[in-house]
Amino acid sequence: MTGASSRAHLAMGDIAPALAAITDEVLFGDVWRRPGLSPRDRSLVTVAALVALYRTNELPTHLRLALQNGVTREELVEAITHLAFYAGWPTAATAVGVARRVFGETADQ
Repeated sequence: MTGASSRAHLAMGDIAPALAAITDEVLFGDVWRRPGLSPRDRSLVTVAALVALYRTNELPTHLRLALQNGVTREELVEAITHLAFYAGWPTAATAVGVARRVFGETADQ
């Protein structure tokens, strides 16, 4: 999805239209469509990186995308649990709270 209705455009297009366009065209238009990894695997890698780097602003969006790309809730929780030992307990505990909110939202749909 590119243009005025994309997530990137809605999130930042009013103040940073070039960044929104690059996000749509390069990140989600090229990087996410490269054949080396499936969208499911890219989602799992992205969630792991966001958890490890404590990027809580971006984590909800990518947890939702991971679910859409076929990663199960159980797999996401297992990844977060595994990361507690590599990225730190506080980052994993925070990610569990974010996942709880996202899972609650998706349960209502």
